[in-house]
Amino acid sequence: MAAPDGIDYDWARATGGVLTRSQSRALFPPLLRSVAKYPGVRLRLATGRRGTAQVDLDAFVLPDSTLAKETIEHAAEVLSPCVLQHSWRTFWFGLAIAEHQRRTVDLEQALIASLLHDITLETPTPGRCFALTGAEQAEAFLLAHGADPAFSARVGAEICGHITVGALEDVTSPGGFVSAGAFTDVAGSGLELMPAAYVDDVLARHPRLGWKKTLRTSWTAQTAALPGGRQQWLTRWAILPTLARIAPFPE
Repeated sequence: MAAPDGIDYDWARATGGVLTRSQSRALFPPLLRSVAKYPGVRLRLATGRRGTAQVDLDAFVLPDSTLAKETIEHAAEVLSPCVLQHSWRTFWFGLAIAEHQRRTVDLEQALIASLLHDITLETPTPGRCFALTGAEQAEAFLLAHGADPAFSARVGAEICGHITVGALEDVTSPGGFVSAGAFTDVAGSGLELMPAAYVDDVLARHPRLGWKKTLRTSWTAQTAALPGGRQQWLTRWAILPTLARIAPFPE
């Protein structure tokens, strides 16, 4: 199971990201599934009963295509240091969750989408969801650098879908990989699947740099920019800012 049908890239482009009442209702089942798991997540973390999902950070070979290299350079140029490190953590946590789900992902797509998924997080656009504007900017960047249009659109769909509740239940669904990795870094749900040493290694390589404060400030601005969007829904019904504040990270 994954995100509800119809809350996708095409919908966001047509509406700016404003949910209908029926779409809002459709988000509750995946939210309830997530809520039901959360106490167990915190208990496992508190008692040290963690999973084994991880990748070998020293041996892992990043995609080395020209497009991947250009994206890495672009992300380093346009993202703040805090958001850039969150984007890298999203990738490494997403890979671990993909391993746990026993799913094979397109590594180039996963890397590019992870690095660019929050490209507009700190720059709200009135009436438009940041996941949508980020998707559009990422797709435009890829097309300008010679990427295949279908591949560029899939990256756009991945970025646009990453804040849709339920997407992370299947990392191969549109938005699923980035959602899984990013939500782990935002709320800590997913850390219980990984050895503590792996998480510590990821954090040492990609420090948080005050991520909780950056997210809180940006999320508040993005929610105000789009009344009726997924950000507002997540704030009201999923208490996302609270989950981020109490996430099992020091900052």
